[in-house]
Amino acid sequence: MSEYRLLAQRIGLIGLANVLVNLSGIFLLPILTKSLPVEDYGIWAQVNVTISLASVVICLGLSASMVRFMAAASSREEIQECFYSILAVVMLTGISAMLLIFCLAEPIARALFNGNVAVTRALSVIVFVDAINGLLFSYYRAVQRMKLYAIFSVAVVYITIVLAYCFVKLGYGVYGAVLGLAISKVIALAIMGIALLRQVGFCRPAFRHLGTYFSFGLPIVPTAVFDWIVNSSDRYVIGILLGTAWVGYYSPGYLLGSMIAMFVSPIATVLPVALCKYYDHGNINVVETIMSLTIKYLLALTIPSVVGLSILSKPMLMILSTPDIAEQSYLVTPFVAIGMLFMGMASVMSNVIYIVKKTSISMKISLMAALIKLFLLLTLVQLAGVMGAAVATLLIFLFIFMANKHFALIFLKIRLDYVFILKSVLASSIMSLLIFFWMPNSLIELLGYILISMLIYLLVILMMNGIDKDEIKFNRSLLNA
Repeated sequence: MSEYRLLAQRIGLIGLANVLVNLSGIFLLPILTKSLPVEDYGIWAQVNVTISLASVVICLGLSASMVRFMAAASSREEIQECFYSILAVVMLTGISAMLLIFCLAEPIARALFNGNVAVTRALSVIVFVDAINGLLFSYYRAVQRMKLYAIFSVAVVYITIVLAYCFVKLGYGVYGAVLGLAISKVIALAIMGIALLRQVGFCRPAFRHLGTYFSFGLPIVPTAVFDWIVNSSDRYVIGILLGTAWVGYYSPGYLLGSMIAMFVSPIATVLPVALCKYYDHGNINVVETIMSLTIKYLLALTIPSVVGLSILSKPMLMILSTPDIAEQSYLVTPFVAIGMLFMGMASVMSNVIYIVKKTSISMKISLMAALIKLFLLLTLVQLAGVMGAAVATLLIFLFIFMANKHFALIFLKIRLDYVFILKSVLASSIMSLLIFFWMPNSLIELLGYILISMLIYLLVILMMNGIDKDEIKFNRSLLNA
């Protein structure tokens, strides 16, 4: 019980932080869409997906190596050697990437950012700082300092909101928003770096285990690039085929649908470290129990969220953006939300492949998914525009779930509670009947609608015994702790 309690508390902490992080995107949406042309909002979306791609390439999979090997470190010296060896390599690759983007700013701007060279040059600095920040976040994950991880995660996004708002209102346009993003990341780097130095100090790396780190991390890089293609390439394809304005129309609907990820991210942050610990010590039953319960509670949160987001997509976008964007984007949300539900379950299942060290399987799944996604995008975007991209997203996330489920069940016995899934779908359907009596027209009404819907869902699921008495006692013990 104490093991589950500690894991659940950490997931809950990161979950709360992740809700705040995801809400930051909602807070930033009206600031940008109501102050900038839709083409500039498309540039902002392109900047963010480019940062995520650059971080994957720059880090060379060493962030994952840090989490995997530092978690088992038993002394301060081992932690120092692991962190600073990896940091030295990533700083070298990061500086190289920064100089490359800066020197090629003009052609990159023409291809991706509607010719905005100033934004591209600011991006060159951001990708370097973001890669180093990624290592610092990996350190806090590995040593399970989840409170600091949560605080820093929330702080950086809300500093971004404040700075982006100020610069945009001062008339700097999308460049001002990107400049605010850059400054917030530099501030986060300084604060996290100082905190780390106080905890572990500094040492000159000897690179004793660098070969081990590379052998574990490098195979993850292609997988991470393929995952980026699966998750973010739709913005690139839309931008190239239809123009940045259509990226601006597509991204708000995608943003709403991807709110489902707020339930997945804390699990993906905390779960691998805990599962590796239990698996390496031979506690297979603990691993199987944790994973089965994790999937059940993930579905308990995501199923009603998918229903709610699908119903509320248009009124939410009308409130948070512009009528033009809402009309073009609201149908994107249901496809993305359902896809994110499948992707969330796939994320949990993929931990099995990770802890048994069969990362080549993940690479093959990701490669196939990336190739299929590109084919679907190039075909469907030309046929159906942004809706084609939304359909491609749903289909590929379903494929990834089925593939990860297949391989996970080879190594471990993970139980999917299909009876509970049916109860959750029924409770969500009953919850959705509220829309016939109340269509929210303002932010206050929207928040009230969400709160009442949550209460209805919880009441119905409890009446149907979706969560049994033992689980209620277990959850109560977690809250009491």
